[in-house]
Amino acid sequence: MKSALPFHGVRKPEVQRIVRAHVKGVGRGELLATASTLWEEATHREEQYAATEILKQPMFSGDRSLVGLHEHIARTGAWWDHVDETSARIADLHDAHPVETAELVRRWSTDDSFWIRRLAILSQLQRRERTDRALLAEVIEPNRGDTEFFIRKAIGWALRDLAKADPEWVRAYVEATELSPLSRREALKHIG
Repeated sequence: MKSALPFHGVRKPEVQRIVRAHVKGVGRGELLATASTLWEEATHREEQYAATEILKQPMFSGDRSLVGLHEHIARTGAWWDHVDETSARIADLHDAHPVETAELVRRWSTDDSFWIRRLAILSQLQRRERTDRALLAEVIEPNRGDTEFFIRKAIGWALRDLAKADPEWVRAYVEATELSPLSRREALKHIG
């Protein structure tokens, strides 16, 4: 794992278990402050994982006021594990605030940071039939020619995930769109 922070050696499932045990009965404001403090003052990677685990709590689902924090985590975490975890928080925003979130991910899809662009591409993972296909194609478009592995992989992963709900759309999109071999292979991985 690429990180400037050392590891204690606590596996992520254990971090998740510890957080779940400690958030019960704690107020929203205190949890948000704790997540922010854990992220900003982390001396070990697991503290950052605890911060993102706190933000997974149902009380934060679809909360637009947290967009800045999610973006900050993606920018400062700048690695796939933080960005991919944060993408699920953006997926919640697609459900709660579809118009505003679509506008946000469109802007992110052309950001200078490829981690923010990855966040835009992955922002609809696991939404299956609720996936906005036009928006997905729109955020992929400015990234199709990118040579960055993490962008190419994200494109393929987003399409492969949608293929579980709509393989015909994904197949047609891949056939009509010039994609990197990695993106294409990932997209079609489970389509016969």
